[in-house]
Amino acid sequence: METVTLANGVKMSILGFGVYQVNDLEECERVVSEAIEVGYRSIDTAQAYGNEAAVGNAISKSGIPREEFFITTKVWISNAGYEKAKASIDESLELLQTDYLDLLLIHQPFNDYYGTYRAMEEYYKAGKIKAIGVSNFYPDRFIDIAEFSEIKPMVNQVETHVFNQQVEAQKIMQEYNTQIESWGPFAEGKNDFFNNEILKEIGDKYGKSVAQVALRYLIQRNVVVIPKTVTKERMIQNFDVFDFALTDEDMDAILTLNQGESLFFSHYDPDLVKTLTKRSK
Repeated sequence: METVTLANGVKMSILGFGVYQVNDLEECERVVSEAIEVGYRSIDTAQAYGNEAAVGNAISKSGIPREEFFITTKVWISNAGYEKAKASIDESLELLQTDYLDLLLIHQPFNDYYGTYRAMEEYYKAGKIKAIGVSNFYPDRFIDIAEFSEIKPMVNQVETHVFNQQVEAQKIMQEYNTQIESWGPFAEGKNDFFNNEILKEIGDKYGKSVAQVALRYLIQRNVVVIPKTVTKERMIQNFDVFDFALTDEDMDAILTLNQGESLFFSHYDPDLVKTLTKRSK
């Protein structure tokens, strides 16, 4: 598995497995177990997903040493602030059945995320978290926390796919030696993603699917990807993206798909922000 090296030297798989919206705990445990069988070792969850326990069960039952896994979770808005964040981190560690997290992110840039980040820095220094970062931080908020925190975020997980490629945001992250990570690499099928003619034409050249081309594009841009699926066949397909490379011409063609805006939500929408901040995990 190809890896990226974070600012502190920690290595992270460039391809992982996400469990967003896998709400049924029995199903989540099954799909994570199957992902592990396929070869995935980086698993991304969150307090807000409500499935940390299922992820912990699957990893524990796999029989594979803990150190071979890279476990990511995220602190939700309702757990923000120094003391509440610490309590929530302890709960996540218990649910995930582990003594440490490989990566912990602030899920959204709302509530007292500075207090949350101070708690994360404390756990990082104590060795209970190997790397810390943020998620869904737009460039303005990202620069703010990067400039005024003791330990700069090592990762920023943001919506990144062919229709919203985060080109400028990635440049800003690079200035701070922060790794960009994609959620929603398939845009959840929006814009008729899986029938996109440019992606299909490129895929036909290599005998690859639209999904594989999309993942390969992000990987070649040094974007960490965590595709989610509940189907083992697709887990295998998503994992099989390291035996071909896109040409500069391919990359330029896919760049033309970039619309430069979210297909899901905007933090500049007051109603959306109200909804997020009122939601408990």
